[in-house]
Order: sequence, then C-alpha cells, then structure tokens
Amino acid sequence: MLSYTVYSEAGGVGKTSLTANLAVAHARAGLDVLVVPLDPQDGDLSRLFGVDTSRADGDADNLVRHMVNSPRGSFSGLVRSAEGVDIVPEHNMLSDLSDHLAREQAKAEDLGDAYNIYAQLRRVLQEADIADEYDVLICDPPATESDHLYNAIYATRNLVIPVEPSAKGQASVEGLEDLATNFADQLNIEVGVLAAIPNRVKNTRDQQEMIDDITFPAPEVIGDRTSLMEGCWKQQCSAFRYVQEFRSRRRDYEIETLAQLDRIARFLEEQAGVDAPRPPEPGALEEPA
Repeated sequence: MLSYTVYSEAGGVGKTSLTANLAVAHARAGLDVLVVPLDPQDGDLSRLFGVDTSRADGDADNLVRHMVNSPRGSFSGLVRSAEGVDIVPEHNMLSDLSDHLAREQAKAEDLGDAYNIYAQLRRVLQEADIADEYDVLICDPPATESDHLYNAIYATRNLVIPVEPSAKGQASVEGLEDLATNFADQLNIEVGVLAAIPNRVKNTRDQQEMIDDITFPAPEVIGDRTSLMEGCWKQQCSAFRYVQEFRSRRRDYEIETLAQLDRIARFLEEQAGVDAPRPPEPGALEEPA
C-alpha cells in the first residue's frame, strides 16, 4: 500500500489542490484511493470535491468521533466518493480535535492505561482494514503543526512536500525535514520523504537555483497554473475533470500539467511497489461528448 501525507509549513502553496489531483491521478490508473483530509477550516478538500454537506451537522457521525471511540456508525459509513476517489469528509469537530484527544488521554491515564494521542487515526484505519480495502491512502492536514498533522504522519509514515520556490518555501522544507526527524525519533517510527514538488513556478533564475538545491526527489516541476486551479475550486472538481468538461478548448500547457500529475502519481506508486493496473498515457483525456 502507498500511503503519504501532503504537507508544507508554508501556506498558499497549493497543498490541497495537489492532494486532490494526485488522488484522481492514482484513481484514473485503476487504483483504489482513500483521502483523509483533516483541515478544520473551510476551503478544504471536502469543499473542493463537493462532499462537505454534513460539515456543520452536530449530529452527523464523523472522523473525530471515531478517533475518540465515540462513533455513531461504521467507518465505511463516513466515506463519500467523487471522481473515482473515496473521501472521509471534514467536519467542524476537527476544530476541537486536540481537546477531545486530551480528554481521552486523561481518562486513560486515570485508569493506568497508556494512550498515544498521535496514534488514533492509525488505529481507526487499522480497525477498518484500510490496507486491505485500498491501494493508496493520502492525508491532507492543515498547514500548521498540530495533532491533525501528527496523526497524519503517524498513520502514513511518508511525506510529499509541495514546495514554494522562494526563500520562505526553502525555509519551510528545511523546517519540515527537522520536524519529520524529531517526530520520528520521539515516537520511534521512520518517516520518509517520497518527493518534493515545486509548484506555481515562474522559471526565474532565483527559483531555479532554489529548485536545484532541493535535497529530496523532485520528479516534476509544476508551473504557475492559477487560472486552472481557481477554475477547479469554482466548479468543485479536479484539474482532469475541469479541463475535460469546463474548458471550451484544450490548452497544451494545461494538458502538460495533467501529464505531470500522472507522472508524479506513477513515481510515488513506484516508491511503494504499487503497480497501477490501467495507467493512462500521461495527460490523456477522453474527448467530451
């Protein structure tokens, strides 16, 4: 199974858009994909895919309830689907995740039991046999150090880093490497970086120098595609669907971006030894009806 968390300490680098599009790239190659977004704010992956209708429903079952052993149904009942991808939609209870976990930890310690706050997402996924049900697991935590992030890393053990080609972005990559190392040492787990993906690149000389200095594998460098990604958020879909259904004409540079996403997905699958059964020609789309 391929599992990874898409994370950058720098905000505004297209983290959630990259997560969504990589998920669709894996799925369109014939793999079973589960995405677990963990962002407590609006404008998240659930919104992008249009599966956030129960976000504010206080009576709805949600991931946080499962993480604190108070579910109102099965894990499979949480899952919604869009574009061939299964998603566990975000819920407003994510805003209070740390408080809920702290209470569970205090309760366990009062009874003399051990309790790992950061292991609760992994426990939920293991109890739901996710490794047997899916080929790919992707987590999308908020762009801050938090229990959301630590649970995601503990569950997936791998990182994919969207990189802003700037001094700020370079510092965030270096900080993330330290964070992963410290977290791995603290919890006695190994955390790997599968890839760094320079994103929104405008091909300046300074940017190219920073990209050359990235120490992690960087299989593709994605250009500035602001119009494409804004269109995806407006239509609540991936870039693949947006180009196919909402563009009146095909733009070669956007097709190349789709091809890059396909190639990144194949690269990540290769790292985990996952063979996609039906990988498309990179960037290939069916002609619209």
